[in-house]
Amino acid sequence: MSAVAGVDPVAEHERTRAALRAVIPRLARLLRGVPDLDAPSGVPPWTVGDAGAHLCAAYLAYCSAFTHEFADWDSVLPPGDGPFTERITAVNAKSIGLLDAGERRHLGDLVTARGERFLQVTRDLAPGTPVEAPWYGQQVVLTLATATGLMLSESLLHGLDIARGARIPWTIGADEARLVIGQAMPAVMPLALDEAKAQGVRIAFDVVIKGGPRLAVVVDDGTATVTRDAPPRAYDCRITADPAAFLLISFRRRPLWTAIVRGRIRAGGRKPWLALRLGELIASP
Repeated sequence: MSAVAGVDPVAEHERTRAALRAVIPRLARLLRGVPDLDAPSGVPPWTVGDAGAHLCAAYLAYCSAFTHEFADWDSVLPPGDGPFTERITAVNAKSIGLLDAGERRHLGDLVTARGERFLQVTRDLAPGTPVEAPWYGQQVVLTLATATGLMLSESLLHGLDIARGARIPWTIGADEARLVIGQAMPAVMPLALDEAKAQGVRIAFDVVIKGGPRLAVVVDDGTATVTRDAPPRAYDCRITADPAAFLLISFRRRPLWTAIVRGRIRAGGRKPWLALRLGELIASP
């Protein structure tokens, strides 16, 4: 894991672990308080129970990268290495079926056990430890820092999905969102690029998250690179955003226009109108 100027990767990884450790009991309380697992969640067509089952599956997948306790990947992963969005959609559809009706009645306990298991087995590992992530692609390998950031992201966003369906309050703090953006998004955004739409496109975005981090997102004829706190360069478009608003918009949990109206995201630079292209070019993982 390469160091970023001004950022201590070990300290930031520990902050991400602490945020994940803090959100696990929140999720458990949320799931235990859900009155109807069959109610629609915040991500149709999933029910609240589906969202909880998917979250349990995600925790199991990341644990299994170290413990190998889940070996039946053939039942979940699609054949070959198709487009990112199609692959994730297929894996997600199968993930919600890994728990039976009886297990779904204990989602809070499962989230707690699997979340704590992940934190335990990765406790003494360096942030740059490789983590195989075949659900993203057959050859995809992340770092532990990225994987931990993604687990935090899954927890916060699917917690929101469950809470919206159950009509229970759920908050995503600015610091939590900054950790996800800084730890996970530089690695995942290039994977989620829509290569067909990006053919012939050359745009450099300067994404400035209030309070940090800052991402240089460069789309160049079918490829994308995302560099955190990059050296100065010329950009086509600057996007300045509140951290929680950017996270929710990036993962399609909030419409862009609501954040614009509330002043939580704005575009600038030489070609501010290009800001709308970022969400078109990079899919939600």
